[in-house]
Amino acid sequence: MLVTPIRPVASNRDWPRPPSCLPSNQLDSPSEGARVAVAGLVILRQRPGTAKGVIFLTLEDETGIVNVVVWRKIYEQFRRAVISGRLLKVTGRMQRAHSVTHVIAEDIEDISGMLDVLVRGEG
Repeated sequence: MLVTPIRPVASNRDWPRPPSCLPSNQLDSPSEGARVAVAGLVILRQRPGTAKGVIFLTLEDETGIVNVVVWRKIYEQFRRAVISGRLLKVTGRMQRAHSVTHVIAEDIEDISGMLDVLVRGEG
């Protein structure tokens, strides 16, 4: 489990969001199965032993949190970003189950280089 004590995204409403990424507070709009892109600070990584290789990520942007499901095949493809990325851009499909919204990851990009901009307050 990773908990980040400094949350520059949450406190910076003007952070340079990657183009095409939706803020977490707009994830109610896309329909089930729609392809979306989100970006945020990794505040939690979970790999439960009972999840058959599935990894759950929690990302935080300036409007809230995003739950991301990473299937084993996607994890193997983007392992480095999933393990070491502090700020990620995730593209995937919307899934809703019981009032909980998830993004099922299809592509994961480590955009941790943007953290320097966030911490300095540039952008």
